[in-house]
Amino acid sequence: MTMNSSYIFTSESVSEGHPDKVADQISDAVVDAHMALDPEAKVACETLVAPGTVILAGEISTRMPCGSEFIKNLVSEVIRDIGYTTGFFNHKNFEFHNLLHEQSPNINQAVEKQDGQIGAGDQGMMFGYATDETEKMMPLPIFYAHRLMQRQAEVRKSGQLPWLGPDAKCQLSVRYEGDRPKVIETVVFSTQHQPDKQDIEQEVIENIIAPVIPAELRALDIQYLVNPSGCFAIGGPEADTGLTGRKIVVDTYGGSCPHGGGAFSGKDPTKVDRSGAYICRYIAKNLVAAGLASRCTVQVSYAIGQANPTSFFLNFHGTGQVEEMKAMETILDLVDLTPAGIIKRLDLRRPIYRQTAAYGHFGRPGFTWEETDLVDSLSQIG
Repeated sequence: MTMNSSYIFTSESVSEGHPDKVADQISDAVVDAHMALDPEAKVACETLVAPGTVILAGEISTRMPCGSEFIKNLVSEVIRDIGYTTGFFNHKNFEFHNLLHEQSPNINQAVEKQDGQIGAGDQGMMFGYATDETEKMMPLPIFYAHRLMQRQAEVRKSGQLPWLGPDAKCQLSVRYEGDRPKVIETVVFSTQHQPDKQDIEQEVIENIIAPVIPAELRALDIQYLVNPSGCFAIGGPEADTGLTGRKIVVDTYGGSCPHGGGAFSGKDPTKVDRSGAYICRYIAKNLVAAGLASRCTVQVSYAIGQANPTSFFLNFHGTGQVEEMKAMETILDLVDLTPAGIIKRLDLRRPIYRQTAAYGHFGRPGFTWEETDLVDSLSQIG
């Protein structure tokens, strides 16, 4: 696109009660439970939620296994915390199937090397992105879409809007001019609600949308589409099947940059789908924070069982203040891109993953991959 182009770009987010996000949070709760007992556990957990049913499947290698009853109670806790405490699907009323089994020894020996190195848990490519469109260095459409979903949960759980249900999703369409966001032109907001609740549009606009989206970002003729399908009384896993890893664009940058295709949730940090994407975000954010570019995309790729990446690439999208090759050389001097190096730098062998599984993995405080501790070193690039 040319710098004087004008276009509309759209991103979406979903709530923690969306069926796919229920599945993601359960999978990451399983990761956390095993990491808490055994930081070197290998976990690949997939979750399916359906009306009255939760099914877990996948592979685990650990010195401290969690029993099936413990896992079921953990699943119940996640469902309760999200807010499914009544109705056909709730934390006390679900059929549970635990199909988790031991990880293949072929995979385990490829990851845990005899020399102490860690081989990549799979092949694949991962991307990271950062932009100065927002203070959190996230694209504006996905940033505000996540904030709307967080606000929905806040007013639901606080009792401010007690008629809200846990399931919700939103979509923001943003007008860009010269590759810079100007105004939000359309907000689509769908939320589960109590069956007898009518005329929810004004309450949603006043209590959820208006407190989140600054007035200067709202187009003069902004369009609000609240529950455009009509009644949304039945939601969550009672209405729709949910699967781990089906919201990978919501989890990342809302479509503003490429995606390698691998999901994050349910995977321990030796799986480079997760840790590789985290280090790419860390690198991209530090480069933008250092003022070396307004936008940055980073890609890394791995071969299963190999410690060193098969490729490393970055793109400043024409906004760079230094040569991309020089920035790449500096990053490779500063950052160890082996799985062991990533895990150590970002301190990933901890039970931190359930909190990543809703409202995006990036642009939120408290995660090590959001730190900008490379800025001083990168600022020296001439």
